[in-house]
Order: sequence, then C-alpha cells, then structure tokens
Amino acid sequence: MISGKARLAGVIGWPVAHSLSPRLHNHWMERAGVDGVYVPLAIGPDMLADAVRLLPRIGFRGFNVTLPHKTAMFGLVDRVDATAERMRAVNTVLVDDEGRTVGHNTDGYGFLANLREHAPDWRPDGGPAVILGTGGAARAVVSALIDAGQGALRLVNRTRGRAEALAAEIAGWSDAEITVADWESRAGALEGAGLCVQCSSLGMEGQPALDIDLSALPPAAPVADLVYVPLETGLLRAARARGNPVVDGLGMLIHQAVPGFRHWGGAEPVIDGTVRRLMLAG
Repeated sequence: MISGKARLAGVIGWPVAHSLSPRLHNHWMERAGVDGVYVPLAIGPDMLADAVRLLPRIGFRGFNVTLPHKTAMFGLVDRVDATAERMRAVNTVLVDDEGRTVGHNTDGYGFLANLREHAPDWRPDGGPAVILGTGGAARAVVSALIDAGQGALRLVNRTRGRAEALAAEIAGWSDAEITVADWESRAGALEGAGLCVQCSSLGMEGQPALDIDLSALPPAAPVADLVYVPLETGLLRAARARGNPVVDGLGMLIHQAVPGFRHWGGAEPVIDGTVRRLMLAG
C-alpha cells in the first residue's frame, strides 16, 4: 500500500528500462513493510541538471545513477563524499534533511561486501591483488581494496598505457605498492597472488571469453568476476574446478544498493537467496 506520505526514490539513466534497480528496491520496500516506491527515471543529458534540482523539491529522498550520467552527476550535486571524489563519479545521490544532494560512489562498497560474504577467509595481507581490466569498475575495486588494507596490487590491461595511467592516479592518493604487467604475461602475474579480480567485459554474454591459465594462482586465493551475465563465467568455472573460492558479480550489484536503500527506505535490506533469484528472473 502506497500512501500520500510514501518515501520516494528512483534510478536516473538514459535509457533506463534495462535497470534492475526498481525490481530490487521495491522488493526490499515490500519486504520491510515500507510505505514507499522506487521508480525508473528516463532522463536525457539535456534534462539532467534540472532533474537533480527538482527531485529533492518534490519529495525524493534520493536516487541511483546509471549510464551515461555517473560522471556528469559528480558536478551537479551539492557535495560528494571522499569515495566519489576519488572516483570522480557518482552512482548514488542522497538528499539530506535540508534538501541538499550528496553524491556517493558505492560500487567499491558493493564489491568488498560481496567479497567478504562469499570469500570470508580472504585477508588484504594475504598477497597481492591482481586486477584484470582498468576501467571505472576496476577503479572502484582498487579504491575499496586499498581502503580495506590491501598493500600491493598488480594491474593488467589489454592496453598497457591505461594500466600505467591508473597506477599513476593511485600513487597520487595511496602509498600501496602498484605494479603493471603486460596482458601477454597475465598468467604469470597470478603467482603468489592473494586475490584475482576480473573487471573487464571479457566473458560477458556476447563478448570474447577471458583466456588465462590459472595454474600459478595459489589455491586459497579467491577469484572474483564482476560479470553477472552469465552468472558463472568461464573464469569462475575454471577457478571452481581447481578449488579456488569464487565470487560472482551479482552480489556486487546487490550490495552496492544497500547504502542507498538504508537512507530512502529507512530499513536494513535483506540479502538472501530470494533476492538473488529475483534479480536473475527474466
């Protein structure tokens, strides 16, 4: 039942029909008995600034941000938190009690929460983290890992220059030990690693598979893949077969939504098998 006092939230994108966020947040609202609704907001770039000003005025407690607006949103909110400042991108906007918009980037939070849920024995001092890919998702993962105490990372990208650029960026705010490896030597970069994170589009439905030999990776090192379509990529299948803990990408998608829901839903969301099945439903 939605009343005239309903809590309002939504997701801004262009297009936005593909977003799974309404399915997730409305499920959480119903499950927690929240008088509220979460709606898709198809807003083009030319209307984005107007929307950011208007939504708090008509009662929205916040909203998520999806492609192509994450970078633009950074410059439109009243202020940003430290993580969004580092990422120069915003995926969650919270409206405070004074109606001001506060930008956050919760992708790294979602990755780390998912990693700890599915690989509870992982420790940041267990060995270098190998990061495959250096796009926006990789930047969020690296930021979260360093904040968690990860002291050494190995960056591997198909274009070495992009990995070197990310390494230089990290050096501007962290004293973590960062090394860059050529794509051709990606298998060797796994030797002695404590974690492997696949952040590229390889292995995604419609994309080429990731070709990598895991034999140098220690058996206790978790293997995480940010891809969630398919849920079990070839990388995760190979890692599972050799006994490594595996972490799929769906959990990151779910966990990154938690900070926003806590704010506009006013409740603690439940993450369980029901939620995962809901997100995987056609």
